[in-house]
Amino acid sequence: MANDAFYDRIGRELADIDAQGLTKRERVLLSPQGSQVRVATANGERDVLNLCANNYLGLASDERVVEGAIRATRDWGAGLASVRFICGTQLPHKQLEAQIADYLGFEDSILFAAAFDANGAVFEPLFGPDDAIVSDSLNHASLIDGIRLAKARRYRFATNDMAALEEALQQARREGTGQILIVTDGVFSMDGTVANLAGIADLAEVEGRIDIVTGTFGKALGGAMGGFVAARRPVVDLLRQRGRPYLFSNALAPSVCGAAAAAIDIARSDEGDKLRDRLTANAVRFRAGLEALGFSLLPGEHPIIPVMLNDAPRAVAMAERLLDHGVYVTAFSFPVVPKGLARIRTQMSAAFTPEQVDDAIAAFAAAGRELGIVA
Repeated sequence: MANDAFYDRIGRELADIDAQGLTKRERVLLSPQGSQVRVATANGERDVLNLCANNYLGLASDERVVEGAIRATRDWGAGLASVRFICGTQLPHKQLEAQIADYLGFEDSILFAAAFDANGAVFEPLFGPDDAIVSDSLNHASLIDGIRLAKARRYRFATNDMAALEEALQQARREGTGQILIVTDGVFSMDGTVANLAGIADLAEVEGRIDIVTGTFGKALGGAMGGFVAARRPVVDLLRQRGRPYLFSNALAPSVCGAAAAAIDIARSDEGDKLRDRLTANAVRFRAGLEALGFSLLPGEHPIIPVMLNDAPRAVAMAERLLDHGVYVTAFSFPVVPKGLARIRTQMSAAFTPEQVDDAIAAFAAAGRELGIVA
C-alpha cells in the first residue's frame, strides 16, 4: 500500500516551491552546445543565443574535441564497467592525469566521474579531528559537502576578506595543533567574484602551505563532465586508496578523457590565448551594454555577469521574456542563491561574435522595457 501521507507531504512541498516562483524547469536542447542552440518550446523549435552555459572557450562542440571523444570511444569502448582498482585503468586515464599535472605544475593528478566527487573525496582522507579547515562562506556546494565529511574542525570567513581569514586562522591555531587548510573557490559561480588567491596564498604560507587544486572538465575544458584533484604525489596516492567517490564510482568514460585531452591541448596553445582574449572582450562589451541600459549588475571582470532582479517571480518572467526575444537564460533563486537575491546569471563565451553580443544586449533592452525593469 502506498504511503499516502508521505506523498501528500512531497506534493505540498512541491506546490509551495511553485507558489513562491522557485520551480526550476529544464529546457530541452535539440542541438549541440554552442553560442546558438535550438530549444524546444511550447510554440515549437527555436534557435536562440545561449547565455547560460559554462562553455567559456566555446570548445563544447569544437570539432577537435568531438573527434577526441569519438576516437577514444572507438579505441577504448564506452567504459570500464567498474571502478579502476577492480577492472584496471586504461591508458587514456593515465595520459589525462599526466597531462593535467603537467598543465597545472603538479606531481600528479587523479580523475573522478564528476567534479562534485573530486571535492567530495579530497577532505575526508587527508584531514582528521586534530586538523582545521577554514572555508570561504560562499564556497561551492560540493566543497561544503566534502568538508562536512571530514572530521576536522570547521571555520568560515567572508569572501575575499583577508582580515576575517587571518582571524579565523588565529582562532583555529588557538583551538588546536593540527594542520590548517584554507579552502576557496577560484571563481564564485553565482556572483562572478574572483578569489584573492595572492592574499590567501600569503596567509597560507605562514601556516605551512599545502597546494591542492580541484577542477572540472564540465566548463572551459570541453564542457562534458568529470573532475580531478592535482597535488603532490603522496596526496594523490592516498586519495587512490581512501577517496570514497574514486573507490566506489565507475571510471571516467574514455570519451570524456579524449574530449578533455583535446580541450587542454587547445587551451594551452596560442589559440587558447586568443580564445581567452576574445572571451574577455565579449564580457567587457556585454557588461558595458547592460550597464548603459540601466540594469543592476554585480561588479566584476569575469565572464559570469549576474543581472540582479532580487525577486524570484520577476527573474523567471525576465527569463521567459528573453526567450521570446531569442536569448536563452536561466533565472536563479533560492536555494541556489540567498532569498531576496534572485538573478539572471549570464555567461559569456569566446564562441560569440561581437554582433551576437550586441543582439543579446538588444534582447535585454526589449525584455527589460516590456517588464518595466529598465526605462
